[in-house]
Amino acid sequence: MRGMRAPPLPVWLLSAALLAPPLYAQNVKVIEAEATYVMGDSDTLVGAEEAALLRAKRKAVEEAGVYVEAVSQDVETRANGTTSRLNSLGVRTIAAAITQTDILEKRRTLEKDRLVFYVRIRATVHLDALAEAVKRVTSDEQLASHHRQLQTENSKLKTELNSLRKQLKAAAEAKPDPAKEQKSRQAAMELERAAIRTTSLPEKIDLATRAIAADEQYVDAYVVRGQTYLRIASLTFSKRAPRAQLGEYVDRAIADFNRALALDPTSTWALLGRGDAYTWQKKMQEAARDYESILELDPFFDVARERLIVLSASMAKKQVAAKQWRQALATLNQVLRDDSPQSWIVHEKDARLLRSRIHAELGNLDRALTDLSAVIRVEPANAEALLLRAKLYRRQLQGRLAKDDFEQACSLGAEEACAELP
Repeated sequence: MRGMRAPPLPVWLLSAALLAPPLYAQNVKVIEAEATYVMGDSDTLVGAEEAALLRAKRKAVEEAGVYVEAVSQDVETRANGTTSRLNSLGVRTIAAAITQTDILEKRRTLEKDRLVFYVRIRATVHLDALAEAVKRVTSDEQLASHHRQLQTENSKLKTELNSLRKQLKAAAEAKPDPAKEQKSRQAAMELERAAIRTTSLPEKIDLATRAIAADEQYVDAYVVRGQTYLRIASLTFSKRAPRAQLGEYVDRAIADFNRALALDPTSTWALLGRGDAYTWQKKMQEAARDYESILELDPFFDVARERLIVLSASMAKKQVAAKQWRQALATLNQVLRDDSPQSWIVHEKDARLLRSRIHAELGNLDRALTDLSAVIRVEPANAEALLLRAKLYRRQLQGRLAKDDFEQACSLGAEEACAELP
């Protein structure tokens, strides 16, 4: 598996893409950029240098003027009566856009009792893959909107399940009359847009079905109906309905996504939907393959990356429970990158905590410390990470550092940490 920002299912974070003026004739630019970073109280020297370098790379990508994808996120923590806020701005295109970075100059200065890091770089930026990603993101915008809408519908929709079940049964028995529908793409698109706008699940199914009847080759209609079947499965699950009833909706969703993929194997939203449906069925390997396929088609498809991280962490936990340490490590290494932007670490937190435990079990203490420090950098009040790091520092005979982490974890309510203090 390949890929890396994430929180448990079902959570979606959809990014915004901006397309700048047309590409230049060449597909590579060499750009010089500089940046500074003021070190914060919770930063390490290495982390502050990385932050300055990331800012310089971001400026290089932005100067290329092709594709900028930004996520602004505040993470607020409270420790020892003090509130701190981390604002992270991640440019997800940096890793894909910059293939070579030469550091021309870097230095540290002290300003108002704060270390300031300065770096100047020469970056080689590749443009072609970025332009193609923009086109794909733009074309998927409407499906993304529908995906978000389905996740925000509230519990009142549960009351529609009984009538919807009867409607689905009647629709399955009835034979559509093609003469009653105008088989045209325009009609199908209008019906699909109406399905996206409505909040009624039965109406969504009806409109999407009519869109398919109008044009059986229209991929998006199958995707919308498949997404809606998965939403119904979620509501059915919340009502503690029989497993067979849940399986009926998931099977319908998979059938729709399969049909969409038969028409267009590159449909990222159909792959995402089928991956989610496989996850419902606990077919983890099949789900992972679909998420990986999405990232091969579009490396900037954050929803798929988040799903893959969560899925991989779940698989690794089972391997850890079976004492399959190296298999679990391999599973996590395929989705966690050493050069992850800080904005992604927030979503990789659970997976990195698990990987740190595995590294510690295998005796890779430095690598375990790297994962724990990354988590603490974005969440300074994470008592679990502080406690684990304190134990590793003690194993390395770094008593002062261990004591500091034990004290911090204790102040956050970790009783085990308090017991380790004199």
